[in-house]
Amino acid sequence: MSLRIGIVSLGCPRNLVDSESIVSRLKEKNFQITELEKADVVIVNTCAFIQEAKEESIDTILGLIELKKKGLVKKIIVHGCLVERYKDELVKHLGDIDAFVGRLELNGRFIVKHSLTPQHFAYVKISEGCGNLCSYCVIPKIKGKLHSRTRESIIEQVKLLDKNNTKEINLVGQDITLYGVDCCSKPQLAELIKDILKNTHNIRWIRLLYLNPGRISDELIDLIAKEERICKYIDIPIQHINNRILKLMNRNTTKSQIMSLIKKIRKRIDNVYLRTSIIAGFPTETEKEFQELINFLKEVKFERLGAFVYSREEDTKAYSFKNQIHSRTKRARFGRIMSVQREIASKLNESLLGKVKEVMIDEKDEAEKDLYLARLEQDAPEVDGTVYLKSKTKLLPGEFRKVKIIDTLEYDLVGELL
Repeated sequence: MSLRIGIVSLGCPRNLVDSESIVSRLKEKNFQITELEKADVVIVNTCAFIQEAKEESIDTILGLIELKKKGLVKKIIVHGCLVERYKDELVKHLGDIDAFVGRLELNGRFIVKHSLTPQHFAYVKISEGCGNLCSYCVIPKIKGKLHSRTRESIIEQVKLLDKNNTKEINLVGQDITLYGVDCCSKPQLAELIKDILKNTHNIRWIRLLYLNPGRISDELIDLIAKEERICKYIDIPIQHINNRILKLMNRNTTKSQIMSLIKKIRKRIDNVYLRTSIIAGFPTETEKEFQELINFLKEVKFERLGAFVYSREEDTKAYSFKNQIHSRTKRARFGRIMSVQREIASKLNESLLGKVKEVMIDEKDEAEKDLYLARLEQDAPEVDGTVYLKSKTKLLPGEFRKVKIIDTLEYDLVGELL
């Protein structure tokens, strides 16, 4: 009987793609992939982007060590970002771990043949590492410089997904607007998307995640506007809006440029939803600068938003900045951002009452009879809202249905099948 291996994937979708590649390679070598309760060996793919992610990784590892002590797991392999950053410390303090393995190299054979997501949607990583040098971000230290996948490798993967009747692909990378810069001296994202469109037919939604606001070209905006299969959903992490803070963050953009971009996108792309991420409590941020951010959010009204408390990370330029913000102030500012966004989201949801929308079925809710979870085109998997549907008729994941919105929740919707 072959060795049974279980995997725990922590962190972002990019990490999940790495986990899928690990599983695919293990299956090629005839290892048996199984749930954790039946595994002889457990691989935990860690995240170390911010403090909360590091704590989750450590807690998961310690939990697995307890299982090993009880004889429920024979071996534990710790993989990924946490190892890349802290291998010496981990080896010193975690003697019960059998192996520590750093980052996975992105190369031409990076083809995922074993998905850890449901069959109807998938993440497709198009690049690794990053060419930006944001002062708060440790990714270049962990993942290295920008490394774009070959277009042939990506097309091979999406054709396989299309053949398997996948309905949604999410193109991911630390900054996908940089795709191709390392190998072709200029961005190649628009050309890649055109190739994907040309080589696929069953995939209905193509979602672009993590677009740097300083590099969104007119060509890309027009392509999103024109092509029906590209989700009208643009994820542009701005992090802040005050010019002094943006400069300290090394974001290479300004308030006026961000405002101009947002106006351009909303003018050219019908029914577009904008998602962004914000950092609360960046070093030296004054109350006046924070209020400028709050006023901006109230004015722009992002349809989707995620906020993070600033995490002071070693090996980043911002780590040594003076006037670090007190943790209590950071948490309070985070709370104010989310309070503003809750009101914006609530009003947006209320505006959808009575409207007919197309949704994609994600899964059946196992806890409640006849309840299904679905998503709008404007909701990315695992991070955005859900549309709850009651149906006595069986609905299948990946199925598209028309619904009437009959009720709203804080961030979610209730729909009625038509």
